[in-house]
Amino acid sequence: MRWISVRLLRWSGWRVETDAPDAQKYVLIAAPHTSNWDFPITLMVCFALQLRVYWMGKASLFPPLFGHIMHWLGGIAVDRSRSGNLVQHTVDAFHANARLTVIVPPEGTRGKVTHWKTGFYYIAHGAGVPIALGYLDFGRKAAGIGPLFMPTGDIVRDMEEIKQFYSGIQGKNPQQFDTGVAGEVQLACRIEEESARTISAAPSLLPDQADRPGSR
Repeated sequence: MRWISVRLLRWSGWRVETDAPDAQKYVLIAAPHTSNWDFPITLMVCFALQLRVYWMGKASLFPPLFGHIMHWLGGIAVDRSRSGNLVQHTVDAFHANARLTVIVPPEGTRGKVTHWKTGFYYIAHGAGVPIALGYLDFGRKAAGIGPLFMPTGDIVRDMEEIKQFYSGIQGKNPQQFDTGVAGEVQLACRIEEESARTISAAPSLLPDQADRPGSR
């Protein structure tokens, strides 16, 4: 997959301008997320960097037959109709594995949003792992993974710093990418609401890590 990904990226004019993070475990956020192209390009970048990654998607993305390919690519089906805490399942998976990278798009959707979801932050903070700032800059056709950010527990200040990193990065549909930082009161209310909400996941979050593309 690395050979194919590197050549497809070059053929389409994209370049990967960073190396893989020097860490065994981290949450990789991928932004901006404004189009359907973000997903395949992000996976190709990960393959080019020889990263073994996992990502979560709604159950409808995993139909019979095609679902097996999605699982092989690192996909984890999430069924929102069932109870369970996805954040805690992911934290537990980090504690149970010596090496693990999970991709989480902070916007949660390719449509325009006025705030970022905070699940990725709670996963990283709960697991004691850094957040890797992945990006796709369609303006320059450049992709990579920026600095590792270790959450401090002060989510308002940390989110402001994380968003500042993305302030000059252009998504495919830039009008749908909002890096504006909400006021402390508004953001704190949103954080409290999301931390109280649970979404579903299968009891076993991670598939078998054998026979997966990537080597890191």
